[in-house]
Amino acid sequence: MSGNRLWALRPPEQCYHRFRIPPMTRIASRVSQLNGEGALAVYSRAKELERLGRSIIHLELGEPDFHPAAPIVDAVRAAVAAGRDRYCATRGLPALREAIAGYLKRTRRLDVAAEQVLVAPGCKMALSLAMMALIEPGDEVLYPDPGFPIYPSFTRGLGAKAVPFLLQEENRFQPDLEEISRKITPRTSMIIYNSPNNPTGTVFALRALERIAELAGKHDLWVVSDEIYARILFGGEYKSIWALPGMAERTVIIDGFSKSFAMTGWRLGYAIAPVPLIDAMDLLVLNTFTCAAEFTQVAAIEALRDTAGAVDAMVEEYRKRRELFVAGLNRIPGFRCQAPQGAFYAWVNIQDTGLSAEEVQAILLEEGGVAGIAGAAFGPGGKNYLRFSLASARNLLEDALERTQRVSMHWRAAVSR
Repeated sequence: MSGNRLWALRPPEQCYHRFRIPPMTRIASRVSQLNGEGALAVYSRAKELERLGRSIIHLELGEPDFHPAAPIVDAVRAAVAAGRDRYCATRGLPALREAIAGYLKRTRRLDVAAEQVLVAPGCKMALSLAMMALIEPGDEVLYPDPGFPIYPSFTRGLGAKAVPFLLQEENRFQPDLEEISRKITPRTSMIIYNSPNNPTGTVFALRALERIAELAGKHDLWVVSDEIYARILFGGEYKSIWALPGMAERTVIIDGFSKSFAMTGWRLGYAIAPVPLIDAMDLLVLNTFTCAAEFTQVAAIEALRDTAGAVDAMVEEYRKRRELFVAGLNRIPGFRCQAPQGAFYAWVNIQDTGLSAEEVQAILLEEGGVAGIAGAAFGPGGKNYLRFSLASARNLLEDALERTQRVSMHWRAAVSR
């Protein structure tokens, strides 16, 4: 294999940004337990190739190619002009917290009070606050594999043990509830998951949520439900574990504005939790970032109104992209892809190519100009997969399929044996 592909063949943990501590530099050991996101390593290489004049189709990042609807932009412009750029309530603007509670009632049929809402600069920060408030050193935290890499990373950073449960293709990437039950020990304090799942696009079935709720009640566990993709569904009505009996008192919902409202760079997320936990998280806010930006919060109120119907229009476009791209992927030799139920990712099994996912990723990027992510970036359970984002225009997805078909000559012979 040519030298310019070697970067993609490193072990996944080396593709993440791992901290190397020089001998004379005193940095807390917890930092060495953290890893970054594989998508950013691929993105960096893709941008390097672009600087060399290469045409690259970016399917590696989970960032919508849409922008916020015009009323949202108008609202932030007006807020800044009106001087809404001051310190504000640590938990978030009261009007926004009320609006979030109403939004969850309309879109998820959840009974949430404004005092159960805390606003933060991004979902990662909301998630981090909840984990800091709940996880003790030595605890065990169950998380999905494949899944969002920050779950195990931050768990380790807090001195706890990250314990994976598998999402497997033969089970349509639904959680194995018996496996989860077996892995619960006296040290287990939390189960964390996201549905729809990144990277598989799986929406957890109601029976799975009911069993997780049963286990949480039996073992006195917290459940962190990452619902950032809850509005991006391709069928059915979203079910949140919060709504199940007894779960509002032991569930934290993480959500925000990046995905559903295409407000990625605005950095605005929120947590829904019992009031005592919100109180604890608020104390962490006071000791860290003080408050989220006031003008973005004002605009977020307008986003939740969605007077332009932008969310439904965006989801419909993702549906069309899913149909086009998944069908095209399944025509490529050695590729196999189940249609995602939600979110905007295609999770492709490449085992039949006879190559590793890292090798296929490198061929696609270096020779085809298509940036995807080898699935091990999302955990060992993803080792035979690639993740592609559907957050690119249909003409780019069509071009990506053509390029992928062209470079598949590298493994076609193995598939035909």
